[in-house]
Amino acid sequence: MMTRDADDKRTQIVYFCIDDLVPEDHLLRMIDKALDWTFIYDLVKDKYSADEGRPSMDPVTLIKMPFIQYLYGIRSMRQTIKEINVNVAYRWFLGLGLHEAPPHFTTFGKNYTRRFKDTDLFEQIFEHILEECYKHGFVDPSEVFVDSTHVKARANTHKKRRELARKESLFYEEQLKAEINQDRASHGKKPLKEKDDDDLSGGEAAEIKVSTTDPESGWFHKGEHKQVFAYGVSTAADKHGWILGYDVNPGNKHDSRTFVGLYEKIKGIGVERIIADAGYKTPAIAKLLLDEGITPVFPYTRPMTKDGFFKKYEYVYDEYYDCYICPNNKVLKYSTTNRNGYREYKSNPEDCKVCPHLQQCTQSANRTKVVTRHVWASYLETCDDIRHTLGMKDLYKKRKETIERIFGTAKEYHGLRYTHMYGKARMNMKVSLTYACMNLKKLAKMLRMKGKPDGNEPLAGCIIAQLFIIRVFSVSRILESWNKHSRTNNKAVLA
Repeated sequence: MMTRDADDKRTQIVYFCIDDLVPEDHLLRMIDKALDWTFIYDLVKDKYSADEGRPSMDPVTLIKMPFIQYLYGIRSMRQTIKEINVNVAYRWFLGLGLHEAPPHFTTFGKNYTRRFKDTDLFEQIFEHILEECYKHGFVDPSEVFVDSTHVKARANTHKKRRELARKESLFYEEQLKAEINQDRASHGKKPLKEKDDDDLSGGEAAEIKVSTTDPESGWFHKGEHKQVFAYGVSTAADKHGWILGYDVNPGNKHDSRTFVGLYEKIKGIGVERIIADAGYKTPAIAKLLLDEGITPVFPYTRPMTKDGFFKKYEYVYDEYYDCYICPNNKVLKYSTTNRNGYREYKSNPEDCKVCPHLQQCTQSANRTKVVTRHVWASYLETCDDIRHTLGMKDLYKKRKETIERIFGTAKEYHGLRYTHMYGKARMNMKVSLTYACMNLKKLAKMLRMKGKPDGNEPLAGCIIAQLFIIRVFSVSRILESWNKHSRTNNKAVLA
């Protein structure tokens, strides 16, 4: 029998509790159980006045709004508010009633501009959630995987200008300068002269492309052809996929330059090994980690020599005599130590003239082969020895299961592929909340799976709804029942 009761169901009158409309296994319910959100009140109490102004919006509700956005990868706050308006689970998570209007989509943006800007609130939220992960024993910081990804900035690629900018000083510049002068002195060379920092026309300056829309972003070569303005997000994670730290920089900075900012945030937490790709395999980073007692795990890098020429490893370094021996068994003696920290070893042109391997060795017009060696090259050699240690190659392969998976999840499900915001500060906020959401989601699922709730058990249901729930009746049926009862009473009175 065909029925038409859709209209009847749309006009149903029901007494219920909003808590009963959210399933027990809903993600937001698990997240709300896993974390005590009252910690936000302590973080923002200095940003609110107790005596002046109108009553504010609940800070917990205010912070939960972007959490919903980044947790479900909603593209904007405007769309998030639209989703909150019709989604019962979102309303339950925010503490809004069914008839209560959600906040305007500009509410969070105005609070950020006027109240939370230039603060570390969102970094503190990320750190607090990470501490909760530590408390439950899920995090193991002994092995840390490090890498970076790029997030497309909200900047038109055609709206840019060229500027001459001074190159930023390296974190190890002063230490390297002292090492170079010491090395030159040991070889009977004079110290290098100091450069004039005010001169932009020299080799320390470079022409860069700057966006007129978002000047804090950087010009990034995405693949071989596409070029965009972007931000670089350096990230550290443990072997279980927990995000331990991050650092946001312009997209035109190399990984080796941004590493120290990330390292400052994760050192001191019990790191024993750092696993990173070839972009971090530099003498300075190797020295930094080994001096700190941390084992660096780097991959094998192929020699960058032209085809048909001898590879650098075919020139044998003699540490005792401080020289190189070429494939023709000739000696390359020390010449100088340049400003970049490389010792230069040069061959004797008279030996090279009659060498049968000259065409495989050098194309120099003066028939002189130059081999360079960094003053900290021994640290890289130690890293190569570590790579051949048992288990290190298998450990490096776990990168695709940890840090690479984090990037894929963040971009595919949490909206980190690009940003609608301007400026490094807002980008830092976006990354903070996104990574906080990812850690919190993982924490909630782990607690549910292992059966380790934090003691804040949710109510099984609304008591009033349990006691006074009424079976579903349509408006038409209620009226029909009432009319029938009235007719029965009228007949009894007439009788």
